[in-house]
Amino acid sequence: GSATPAKKLYCWNENGQRVCSDALPADAVNRARDEISVKSGLRTAEVERALTDEERAQAAEEEVQRKVDQATADTRRRTDQAMLASYETEEALNRVFNERISIVDNSIRTARYNVTSLREGLVSLLQTAGDRELSGQPISTELAANISKRHRELVRQRQLQASFENQRAELDVEIADIIRRYRDLKAAATPDPAAVAQTETTKPE
Repeated sequence: GSATPAKKLYCWNENGQRVCSDALPADAVNRARDEISVKSGLRTAEVERALTDEERAQAAEEEVQRKVDQATADTRRRTDQAMLASYETEEALNRVFNERISIVDNSIRTARYNVTSLREGLVSLLQTAGDRELSGQPISTELAANISKRHRELVRQRQLQASFENQRAELDVEIADIIRRYRDLKAAATPDPAAVAQTETTKPE
C-alpha cells in the first residue's frame, strides 16, 4: 500500500497557554513550536519562531562579523603553519591580506552608509514630531516607536562602525608584523651566496 504521511501534533504557546493541534492554524505559523509524531509520541522537530526585521538585520550583521573573524582565523592559520611553503614571494602573501582588507573595508563602508542614512531618517522623524508638537497635535504611538527603533539601530550601527574601524587599524599592525616575520624567515632560509658559488664551481661536468 502507499505510505501515508506520518500524523503530527503541533504544540505552541498562546497567551501563556500550551496549545496542541493536529493542524497548524495560520496565526501560529510564525510562532515557536514543537512537532510531535502521533505514532511514536516523540518530538520530531523544534521550529523557531519567525525573526522580526530587526532580528534579521542583526543576524545579517553577525554573519558579516563571523566572515571577518573567519577570514582572520584562516589567514593566521595559513601564515603560521607554513608561511614559507605557502608563499614563495611577499606579493603572494600580500594577496591574502588584500582579501581581508577588502572584507573589513567593505564592512566599514556599509556601516558608514547605514549610520548616515539612519541619522538622516532620524532627523526627519524628529522634525515631524517637533512640528506636530508645535502645532498642538499629539505624536502618534507609531511615530514615537519609529523614532525609538531608528535611534537604537543608529547606536548599534555606530558601534559596528567603530568595531570595524578598530579591526582595520589592528589589521595594519598585524600585517606589518607578519611581513617582518616573513622577511626574517625568508632571509634565514636563503643560502649564503658565497656557499652557492662554491657549490657551483665544484659541480661535475
